[in-house]
Amino acid sequence: MSKHDTSLSKSQLDLLKQFKKQIHSDSDRTDSHAQTKSNAEKSKAQKNNSVDTQTIEDESQLFSKAMQGVEKIKDHNLAQPENTTKQKKVDAQTLAKRMAAEGSEIAEGEALSDMQALLNPVANQAFLSYRIATLQHRVFEDLKAGKMRWFEAVDLHGCTIEQARSAVLELLHIAKENNQNVVKIVHGKGKDGVLKTCVNGWLRQHREVLAFVSAPENQGGTGAVLVLLKRAEKNPKYDAQN
Repeated sequence: MSKHDTSLSKSQLDLLKQFKKQIHSDSDRTDSHAQTKSNAEKSKAQKNNSVDTQTIEDESQLFSKAMQGVEKIKDHNLAQPENTTKQKKVDAQTLAKRMAAEGSEIAEGEALSDMQALLNPVANQAFLSYRIATLQHRVFEDLKAGKMRWFEAVDLHGCTIEQARSAVLELLHIAKENNQNVVKIVHGKGKDGVLKTCVNGWLRQHREVLAFVSAPENQGGTGAVLVLLKRAEKNPKYDAQN
């Protein structure tokens, strides 16, 4: 409303001016208070951030101080959990020594002829297969397919004929003692197939052997044989007629 409006008296105009001044004064105080509050909050936040940063730095320094002289654990010092499902593979040299130490007690009635074996040579890539006449066909097929889990395995690589024979005899003896009926013998595929020929002949002579067959490809193929042995009647896995 204009001050030149003649409809208002001089006293009314003065009152209107005072009212406008009061409004501007209150607005300025409100803005000033809001700005002061905002500055205080920013200052508090900056102070808190500074305290948090200082706390982190102090804790980091304390941790570093506490870790002085501590060495990282090396992987080779860590104990490895045993894989209870992993099948065994015994050392042929150890078996040969055990056989020599126990001697005639084990070998009694189990003498194996090298000559008989060598008179019937087999090629290094030949597939070996043998079973007694009364063995059930289903059992032999399970052995051939690798479905029968073997108890122990021995690798004859690097053995002399004498060492290999002793290792085979000891392996069969261990299986019998533990009432286990399947073992694995790795004879290899040497150029002349000498050890393979011997293993083929020895197993055919042993009275505890019911069958043997070259292993499936994923278990050694024609470089190994799976051997099925007689088992005590008290814990039979398969019915094998003798």
